[in-house]
Amino acid sequence: MVPPNDATTELQAAQARIAAQIKVDVLTPTQAADNMKHINDVARSFISDTITVPDKSMYEYALQASLGDDVYAEPSTTALEAHVARITGKEAAIFMPSGTMSNQIALRTHLLQPPYSILVDVRAHINKYEAGGTAFHSGASSITVLPENWHHLTLADVKREVILSDDVHFCPTKIIALENTLNGTIMPQSEVCAISEYAHANGLMMHLDGARIWHVASITGTPLDELCAPFDSASLCFSKGLGAPIGSMLVGTKAFVKRARSFRKLFGGGMRQTGVMAGCAAYALTHNFPLLPRVHELAKRLEKGLEDLGAEIKSRAETCMIFYDPSPLGLEYTEIAERGSQLANPLTLGGSRVVVHIQTSDGAVDDFLALIRTLAEEKEKAGFKRLANGTNTDAPVGQGAYQDPYVRKAVKADA
Repeated sequence: MVPPNDATTELQAAQARIAAQIKVDVLTPTQAADNMKHINDVARSFISDTITVPDKSMYEYALQASLGDDVYAEPSTTALEAHVARITGKEAAIFMPSGTMSNQIALRTHLLQPPYSILVDVRAHINKYEAGGTAFHSGASSITVLPENWHHLTLADVKREVILSDDVHFCPTKIIALENTLNGTIMPQSEVCAISEYAHANGLMMHLDGARIWHVASITGTPLDELCAPFDSASLCFSKGLGAPIGSMLVGTKAFVKRARSFRKLFGGGMRQTGVMAGCAAYALTHNFPLLPRVHELAKRLEKGLEDLGAEIKSRAETCMIFYDPSPLGLEYTEIAERGSQLANPLTLGGSRVVVHIQTSDGAVDDFLALIRTLAEEKEKAGFKRLANGTNTDAPVGQGAYQDPYVRKAVKADA
């Protein structure tokens, strides 16, 4: 054995100092208790369905997944991709870190050479909550359409706004991107098919932002392959509704997915050991999808409770979301959220959007309705009077209300 010389000893000391600088412990001294508190908080939060957390069973399953590298080929991820392609009726699929990346890579993969535009609902996630990615990544213009029925795009809406002309003054439409669900509402499949037939007859492509398409399949009993059939590509999220911690799937033809894989790498979305993420997603599909009927029932119960108390329902609980206006009770969103946070077991509330998810507790719904009842009684005791029709035109608009001049529904819809 060669004895260490001074240079070796000095290097080892330097390495030890650097190791001491680098080491870190991200766990708190009370991490287990902190996690239990967070799980309780999630069960009492109505902000979004993205806040759901993996349970122990999900992690135990995921930790058994393969350990490959997804840039080359990761077995568990490849198996998940093949499964989702099969159930959506598409040739291939690619796992994505997020729904936004999935949508944006889909558009970029379809769009080859400007000028071009995409047609979307003005309220769509692609339009409002993807940081202008359509213009930045694809150099595409967006034609944003407000549905005349205030609920979903129709073929008449599309025909009114689509650009098919080759006039050099205009930016021709190349893609129609639909979202289902949108703000929790379901787009009728008959309308989707009508728009798709028109689009394909005119050489346009169809993309589905199906982040919460699971809800549509569950509540309507329509298989995913039927829901996705009208589209050339579709994005489906595992972290919205199904409770996985991360991930979305983009599906389409083999040629489309091959090109999308190159763009994923270009966008910085090439990942390494994704098996654990694929395992969580697979567990969510198997064990959490069957929980959605309870979510829908709970959302309906919350909607009825709010309406019975005198709140105005702006968008009904077709799936997991409700949009309501408490001003007929003399209430504002900010005071509801503040009082909810002061309960012995706090509630987390935002503006007009209320989201129920697979980890929402029955007690949270009961306490939310009890809170509204208490606050409304306080207002009445303080002299607030409702009009005979149940509304109050002088009531202040809640500060959390969504007041887009193009959308008359009072919604505060984020991702």
